[in-house]
Amino acid sequence: MNGKNRRDIVPGTEVYVVLKKDQRTGKLTRGIVKDVLTRSAGHPHGIKVRLADGQVGRVKKIPLSIPKSGGEGTWVKS
Repeated sequence: MNGKNRRDIVPGTEVYVVLKKDQRTGKLTRGIVKDVLTRSAGHPHGIKVRLADGQVGRVKKIPLSIPKSGGEGTWVKS
């Protein structure tokens, strides 16, 4: 997922964002979404979020997580 659709992002989602200070370099910062700041359904540069640590950036990537067999609520990153 590329982070351009608001429906893909909810509080608690692990994401990679580009912070304002890193826009020129495109450096990605990993974090957990605390608040979704973009109000529209989509944004061409990524949905703006506030991370759990207070940093604000636009989502560029959402890591793919798949359920691990054997139990609900158990996830493994692929």
